[in-house]
Amino acid sequence: MAEPTPVHLFHMSEKRRQFKSSGFFLKMAVLLLFILVPFLFPSFKTVDLAMQIVMFAALVASFDILLGYTGILSFGHGMFFGIGAYCVAFLIGKYGSPSYGNLILGFLLAAAVSAVLALLISLLTLRVKAIFFAMITLAIAELAIVLATKLSGLTGGEDGISLFTPGIFSPAFNLGEFMGIDINGRVVTYYFILFSCLALFLIMLRFTKSPLGRVLQAIRDNVQRAEALGYNTFLYQSISITFGCVVAGLVGALYALWVGYVNPESSLSVMTIMLDVLLMVIIGGMGTLYGGLIGAAFLKITQTYLPDLQHLAKDLFPQAEFLHNIMERWLLLFGVLFILVVIFFPKGVIGSIREYGARRKSRGLNKTA
Repeated sequence: MAEPTPVHLFHMSEKRRQFKSSGFFLKMAVLLLFILVPFLFPSFKTVDLAMQIVMFAALVASFDILLGYTGILSFGHGMFFGIGAYCVAFLIGKYGSPSYGNLILGFLLAAAVSAVLALLISLLTLRVKAIFFAMITLAIAELAIVLATKLSGLTGGEDGISLFTPGIFSPAFNLGEFMGIDINGRVVTYYFILFSCLALFLIMLRFTKSPLGRVLQAIRDNVQRAEALGYNTFLYQSISITFGCVVAGLVGALYALWVGYVNPESSLSVMTIMLDVLLMVIIGGMGTLYGGLIGAAFLKITQTYLPDLQHLAKDLFPQAEFLHNIMERWLLLFGVLFILVVIFFPKGVIGSIREYGARRKSRGLNKTA
């Protein structure tokens, strides 16, 4: 057996160091928190919030594959999220019975349709650069909303489609109590989606750290230089778009399983889905993947709890009408918080922390030198 080369030894030491770092233990603590949410915070509002954060973190990470790692701005990414949701809704809702086979087929159909459509869009539109590509994808996303609304015989129109989840995912399913919590279909669905999103995230992480991911980052930094090195940038960009959109479609399928209802506004809307994803990427940091979790947590927590400040202000300060009026306009408070995040974390939370760590490391090396 051949002895390991110095490069192999370096990679092995880096992996061992990675599992002993504070960052690794922080990630494990966050994962443990999400695992324990149904037991620590059993209310439906909190469990639903945790689930929304997990799903949107995976969706934002899939969008970051395009924007942060490849430099492609697409306003149509949320469309694939909706396509995945509708594929599951068709097979266990409107056109099929709620069975495990139909559910698996729905996930496979979501991945296949997303892959074919993403590849077709990339082949037809990638020749158009920068903002023009983004505007074409926006037009395609708007067309998808119009089709889903107008083809009511197929999609249910604005009324949408209600899903009937099978077996252990059904709300009527119950395994009994464990640590004072009913292990029902909702809890089983929570853990299924949590670990599915975790698996998708690990696949995306491996994708970005692979040689293919390194080429995508080279294309992001300088397309002309990547072409001069002999890489077919068009092919690599198509792979990036297809991979990210397939993940978005699968997350959309998981979303439909959790919500139990799909309509154009909740799953295809550019303003409802795509705008939130863009804000989450900016808050968390582009080209980080982990930033998606920070961005999703920030946005979903503020959207969930800022409206409640109005009632809190009325209870604590019943005579303060001016304060009540401000709290009624909670979007203003959200805007202020978003501006503060952008000011203090110009490269997103994760990006700015990494930059600060790199600066400290370089200063330490300069001092030792």
